[in-house]
Amino acid sequence: MPLALHLGTADLTRCRFAISPLCQTHEALRMLRRPARHGYHRGWLRRMRRAVAGLDLAELWLFIPPVGGYTPDFLGPPPQEPYPTIEDELARMRATDPVLANAEMARSLACTLACTPELAESPQGRAALDDPAATVRRLADLTERAWHALLAPDWPRHRAVLEADIAHRSRRAADGGLDALLTGLHPAVDWAGQTLTLRRYADVADVQRPDGRGVLLMPSVFVWPDVVSGFARPWQPSVIYPARGMGHLHTTPAPRPPEALARLVGHQRAAVLAGLAVPASTTDLACRHGLAPSTVSAHLSVLREAGLLESRRQGYYVLYGRTALGDALADGRFTPGAG
Repeated sequence: MPLALHLGTADLTRCRFAISPLCQTHEALRMLRRPARHGYHRGWLRRMRRAVAGLDLAELWLFIPPVGGYTPDFLGPPPQEPYPTIEDELARMRATDPVLANAEMARSLACTLACTPELAESPQGRAALDDPAATVRRLADLTERAWHALLAPDWPRHRAVLEADIAHRSRRAADGGLDALLTGLHPAVDWAGQTLTLRRYADVADVQRPDGRGVLLMPSVFVWPDVVSGFARPWQPSVIYPARGMGHLHTTPAPRPPEALARLVGHQRAAVLAGLAVPASTTDLACRHGLAPSTVSAHLSVLREAGLLESRRQGYYVLYGRTALGDALADGRFTPGAG
């Protein structure tokens, strides 16, 4: 059964992007719960199972079924701003209305596809529903610990992939309008006649319809092979789709710059250039290469002045990406001093 989102004029003018550390954390947890569906990240899965071995995630697993079903929206709600911090999102999660939390948890316990509808009457389910405010606090604490174990160490790399996806799609929208943006989100997403249709979608009987607030588009490293929607009120209609480049995030080692380039510009500067396969900020590059931000900033200035990099602002950050000449040098397709 496809999910059709009929966008009115007001919705079309309010479509926007966002990057949510909280949503990414819950997508990562969902991938740990359903590892067979995510072959791109086998190495990450092996590493993360060791990282979370000391965490008792049983209460979170209660609401993240291993086969299918509904996960409460308040665990990873659509963000209200483009680039929220994990601290702000966790604070918002802890402030969830207990009545709303109870309704969403009850729905999750009742509609799992794992053939366990009795979960709502289990001791764990009853305890969760009897005091929803306390349950929200415990789930937020568990989510915070999961964030630090699963995503915080690698977040600069993850964020760089998500920001690069948004930059690419924003350029598509600038060049070809909303049609160019929405037709390339995912093979299972169709856009025609002001209707965004998500094929192969289930559990949408009570999904809300756009009402002038627009649709929030969120790239994700972990959602592949799916595209996710179905947020009910009061949450904004949202679509979570696989980010471009996410397949190489955990499988591709840091590129080694060509030796000729390293001799020409220095090993540190060459490594910074080679590491910019996707745009990144000064802070990201400093963490990635183990350098002081001031050192990275100096390298970036020289590379940009040489025409190898370009910069642009994305939210609160300035992102640096390679030019065509920078790509050629980093990939070894142009040898300095040749000719």
